[in-house]
Amino acid sequence: MIEKDRLKNLNNLKNLSGEYLIYWMQASVRVEYNLALNYSIDLSNQKNVPLIVVFILDEKYPKANFRHFKFLIEGLLEVEKKLKDMNISFYILNGFDDFIAISNRALGVITDRGYLKIQREWRSFLSERINIPLVQVEDNVLIPIETVSNKEEYSAATLRRKYLKLRNDYIRDHKISIYRGSSFDIDVKKKHFDDFNSIEDILNSLSLDLSVKGSFFEGGYEKAKVYLIEFLNNKILKYDEKRNDPVFDYQSNLSPYLHFGNISPIEIAFEAFKLGDICEPFLEELLVRRELAINYIFYNPFYDSVKGINDWAIKTLREHESDIREYVYSLEEFEKAETHDVYWNSAQNEMKITGKMHGYMRMYWGKKILEWTSNVEDAFNIAIYLNDKYQIDGRDPNSYTGIAWCFGKHDRAWKERNVFGKIRYMNDNGLKRKFDIDSYVEKIDDLKNKL
Repeated sequence: MIEKDRLKNLNNLKNLSGEYLIYWMQASVRVEYNLALNYSIDLSNQKNVPLIVVFILDEKYPKANFRHFKFLIEGLLEVEKKLKDMNISFYILNGFDDFIAISNRALGVITDRGYLKIQREWRSFLSERINIPLVQVEDNVLIPIETVSNKEEYSAATLRRKYLKLRNDYIRDHKISIYRGSSFDIDVKKKHFDDFNSIEDILNSLSLDLSVKGSFFEGGYEKAKVYLIEFLNNKILKYDEKRNDPVFDYQSNLSPYLHFGNISPIEIAFEAFKLGDICEPFLEELLVRRELAINYIFYNPFYDSVKGINDWAIKTLREHESDIREYVYSLEEFEKAETHDVYWNSAQNEMKITGKMHGYMRMYWGKKILEWTSNVEDAFNIAIYLNDKYQIDGRDPNSYTGIAWCFGKHDRAWKERNVFGKIRYMNDNGLKRKFDIDSYVEKIDDLKNKL
């Protein structure tokens, strides 16, 4: 059983009959700790109808390129194999027309939950075009977002007070439900991964933006679980001390997998919680900070523009737009990592090469784009463009909120200074003081030389 507040009927329809049940997998590309899948299996068993799982592969998904699709398809291939072993049919469809057609014979559609505007638009679009129930199961947060708060929270402090009262009630194990039905074939055009000899052949069959190559990370739950075990066994004891140091690798590296739904934050929290108090700094980042980001993009429709940041932040940045800037760079110069700052260039190159940037350097990276751009809109848009193009976890609540933080979101006013106004300031002297930052540069240079 799952918590009732995870369930929501998106169109308030009811249906008593149908040949099969559909689980529309979209945000949760996994089998393990997939509460939407579990709910679908339990309901299909109860109604004694077959279950089919559907994924809609949109080759024109906004801002997605070869890097993102490679990671996505690696996860889908793993899901396809596991569902086949469970005797559950899996269909990858080209668009909503085919989906709506197969829904006519179903008793209902279950889906997972996404928070970005496009994810919410998709669910709203489908809910208005099918004549059967569309039920959403929220399983990519520990606590359902509206259970924690019914408004946009000002900061981590305001959310944390509400969150910690509820947290422990939701940290628990969720076993995979056992499917008692059989596989079921439907007459619909679908993409057959089995028709291809390799993932490269699959990718070559799609019409993708090829401007960005693949990354250092491979998609799928099994890869995510390796990172989780490595983190809990070897890193978490020093996580609080070392996590901000870009020279060392003490971050969990799970953000790409959370973005694509390859691993559940519920499972991560459950496994980490077993370790006791030592896990608290990590749970703060995984739960409070991540779900604060989701709170922001859920309640603020302007999360991907400067309109989403605080009024005081916009005001102070506007007041300093005419300040003299020592350096001003174009988008092309930023993208090519051709600034005067070797540390910024290394951060940009880390993102371009690996598909992920160290969290602390990501903050420095965003602050410097603000400093070296002539106005706040251009700076914000450049940061969003580069983030969404190269980061595997770009186009994500966490990354949008992280960029907004660089512009004052979820922060307080600081001492006023040139260009930044009252926005928190970062500089290279801070990097030199806190870290052996030149070793970070050497590490990234080594990666470049190996290409």
